[in-house]
Amino acid sequence: MPYDLKQEFESASIKHLLFKSKLRSFLYGSGTSEAPIRDPQACIFGHWIAERALPDFGHLPETRELDRAHIKIHHVANRLMDLHQRGHKEEAIAGLSEINALADHITKLLRTMEQKLRAEQ
Repeated sequence: MPYDLKQEFESASIKHLLFKSKLRSFLYGSGTSEAPIRDPQACIFGHWIAERALPDFGHLPETRELDRAHIKIHHVANRLMDLHQRGHKEEAIAGLSEINALADHITKLLRTMEQKLRAEQ
């Protein structure tokens, strides 16, 4: 059975979007678990990066950049969650624009990685 890069990267994108969704839910007051939002190693996208992307696609410079961008988005999420917990809910929600910019960068990195890997096949 041939390796399906499209499915691999679609799955990674969904994992990434799930993080964004969980953060948004938290900031809008749901009882979402904090650990997968706060800790880049605890989220499923972080697991994919550590267990799949770095070992198998680490030869691409975008993979290391993806890892750094993933850690950065969690740092920003922590700051927004802290603001929210200190009662600065509107300021925290306004910070989602920064999250969206970082998330767009991550999505572009995933697309670039997939394209480069396709070219290698």
